[in-house]
Amino acid sequence: MTGVYGPGLSRRSLLKGMAAGAGAMAAGPLFSGSAFAAREKELNILCWEGYNSAQVLDPFRAKTGATVKAESLTNDPTMINRLRAGEINTWDLINVNNPWARKVMLPEKLIKPLPKEQFEPFFAKMLPSFKWPYKWAMSDDGSELIGMVQRFGPYSFVVNTDKISRKTAEDTGWNLFNDPALAGKYGILESDDWNVFGIFIVAGIDPFKVHTPEEMATFDETAKRVFKGAKLIGDIASMNQALISGEIDLHLTGGTYSVSPARADGHPNLRAITPLKGPLTGGKGGISWIEVTSTVNNPQLSPLALDFLKYVQAPEVAHTVAFAEGTFNPVAQMGNPDCFKLFTKEELDAIQWDSLEEEMARSVEYDIVPDYDKALDIMNAAKRLRG
Repeated sequence: MTGVYGPGLSRRSLLKGMAAGAGAMAAGPLFSGSAFAAREKELNILCWEGYNSAQVLDPFRAKTGATVKAESLTNDPTMINRLRAGEINTWDLINVNNPWARKVMLPEKLIKPLPKEQFEPFFAKMLPSFKWPYKWAMSDDGSELIGMVQRFGPYSFVVNTDKISRKTAEDTGWNLFNDPALAGKYGILESDDWNVFGIFIVAGIDPFKVHTPEEMATFDETAKRVFKGAKLIGDIASMNQALISGEIDLHLTGGTYSVSPARADGHPNLRAITPLKGPLTGGKGGISWIEVTSTVNNPQLSPLALDFLKYVQAPEVAHTVAFAEGTFNPVAQMGNPDCFKLFTKEELDAIQWDSLEEEMARSVEYDIVPDYDKALDIMNAAKRLRG
């Protein structure tokens, strides 16, 4: 889900070697029969947490009798760089956030298109915003299906509504983090790329464009102030615990993905917020993410790769993916009544189903920051000033 470049990994290092990668990993025949036969009982998945859960994988293992291995990482570029480094021969499926399949992996021939005739029908049972042909599942020209969508959600910041009302948070938006009165009362979730997004927006700047020197200076000033005013910096569990204990009143960045475990544990006063307005395209105030799972351009791709992509579309499995261990998230398959009915009232509340549609509408979709390298360097320098 929440894609991060990761400590020490810049967009420069991510994009370095694109030409070499594209040349070295030329696409072979699509799903050749000889390749299938070699690995018919083996499947390897590189993914975000959830798809590696025994709850998801064990029934598939039992059904197929296959050896299924799944490795979970916490940022998209690391996964992509592993394919570039030669692991294209290891993995069969890769699960990353929305721009990477279309803008990076397909052009570099790290992934293979899917057979549309087999997978297009699944989109008819997805939520309306994912109906065929869904942008992030398609190639730029719309001719090829490059992955299947499942988990998604808005991701901006989180508040304790006992301290800051939902209305105040939505109306004030990211300017909450410009309020001197809240210094020392908020946390920062460790997530490099999302924090770069967030600091740009706190500064009143759209992150997803090339920035002027003046805008980068404003970003620098904002980053120093935001990090100086933070009570703590930590992971999802640390942020949720600090909200529950009253140590902090809010944190950036965060959303349904990060706060859902606390809500599921009986803390509905903790809520992900998508601001009503902001500096993003169309005046929108939030950002959303959508995961895309694609078949790797493995010359010996397992035939189970396609079977697994079909398996996770089933209502019961899609529900399991939504509530696999870790964090809880809505899934595109909730457009299927047979899937939606599996969600309890408590589960729907944990993922803030009551406001999900309007929050997604107030969000632009996760994208790649053109001058991310420079922004990350500035942000890390601001973080070091905390001592």
